[in-house]
Amino acid sequence: MVGRNSSLKIGVLALQGDVPEHIKALQRCGCSPSEVKSPPDLEGLQGLILPGGESTTQGKLLVNFGLLEPITQAAHRGLPLWGTCAGMILMAKEIVGSEQPLLGVMDVVVRRNAFGRQVDSFESPLVVKGLPGGPFRGVFIRAPYVDSVGPQVEVLCEFEGRPVFVRQGHLLASAFHPELTDDLRIHEYFLSIAAGKD
Repeated sequence: MVGRNSSLKIGVLALQGDVPEHIKALQRCGCSPSEVKSPPDLEGLQGLILPGGESTTQGKLLVNFGLLEPITQAAHRGLPLWGTCAGMILMAKEIVGSEQPLLGVMDVVVRRNAFGRQVDSFESPLVVKGLPGGPFRGVFIRAPYVDSVGPQVEVLCEFEGRPVFVRQGHLLASAFHPELTDDLRIHEYFLSIAAGKD
């Protein structure tokens, strides 16, 4: 595994949230990831991860650090993005009952905290379309789910009948937190998209 991804330039949005966990997972995949805190940090990236955390805070920080428009434009130009939990919310075109700043790059409507509060966090095995190796351990923490999807969006996984992992071309979003497990399969899946192999 190490070496296969060593040439990929992958960034992790590093304003708030599960940044160290994604960095560590990418390093285990053989990457040398970089932290993205300002527009110049986007230069030369082949993929960008938007980590779990607090979506309202992240949305405000994207505006404050001048990153909202540059990331949106980069996504429209074809930069692969993967949002986990809060990152999924930021990528959505609409959030039910919220007016927070959004990238709005993915044709999905998302419902925040859809499975309950922090105390209602849980784990569940997930069957992910096209992912070899059996079920994936989904870690849900104040997780959203996708309320509706546009025609170009592929649902890769559902939980209790609700989409929790979706793809739209070079855009990927998960309601759960692969970075909080030791399973690298979904990180590897994103890296294959970033490398143009999937």
